[in-house]
Amino acid sequence: MEENVLQQQVQKELRHQRLSKKKVIKRAFFIFLGAILMALGIEVFLVPNMIMDGGIVGISIILFNLTGIKLGVFIFVLNIPFFFLGYKQIGKTFAISTIFGITILSITTNYLHHVAAFTQDVLLATVFGGIVLGTGVGMVIRYGGALDGSEILAILLNKKFPFSVGEFIMLFNVFIFGWGGFVLGWDRAMYSLLAYVIAFKTIDIVIDGFDESKSAWIISERYQEIGDSILARLGRGVTYLNGEGGYSGDDKKVIFCIVTRLEEAKLKSIVEEIDESAFLAVADINEVRGGRFKKKDIH
Repeated sequence: MEENVLQQQVQKELRHQRLSKKKVIKRAFFIFLGAILMALGIEVFLVPNMIMDGGIVGISIILFNLTGIKLGVFIFVLNIPFFFLGYKQIGKTFAISTIFGITILSITTNYLHHVAAFTQDVLLATVFGGIVLGTGVGMVIRYGGALDGSEILAILLNKKFPFSVGEFIMLFNVFIFGWGGFVLGWDRAMYSLLAYVIAFKTIDIVIDGFDESKSAWIISERYQEIGDSILARLGRGVTYLNGEGGYSGDDKKVIFCIVTRLEEAKLKSIVEEIDESAFLAVADINEVRGGRFKKKDIH
């Protein structure tokens, strides 16, 4: 998920337009808040219990335990090369947002370093640390920045080698958690992996939201009845598209509509009731904007 959002940001930067003052302030506020939350997850939950994160932050935590130098110093210094990579590969706005977020993260981790751990229970620290950290990272990514340079490096390597961004990130983290196992102990490495998985899933939720939407494509001879029923029983608008059968060459009407995941089962039952042989394809959608995606009253 992270890598998909970052790649989308690459495309957005290619058609970059100057942000309004209101949007700049909103972006800065949420990146600031996200960096604070990540710092809380690291310094109040993970570090006091010798649990790591992945990526550059994970390397920084290992180096902090080996040298005693402040964690925030490592986070900032190790990310410096990625500021420039982000600027060249993704764009100026992304690079500035990333510099701002990582600067706030570095300063806050230094400030919170002497704050007492919220809990000494390692499992609780793993779970809640992962949730708080993931919320912060997801918030920053959603508003156009990043708090870890490993994703930027993965995007760059993806252009040169036949591996996906996700595969590169996985490889980085296998190395980091393996190294952490030798430095902090294998039980802590396993807790760290659990925290990373929790953070990763939390990032997905923050970026996509709980109200995940679904797109549905329906092909049926009884398209008008199905469309009317979707409008009447679900309160969702539909769009009729013209299609042509690749095998038969016959003209087809394709129904396109967007529903929430809670409405997916009812949509399927509507289609099956009217035409059991209808073609139905449903896919996840991360974001819906514009148009008339508002639920009408059901009658």
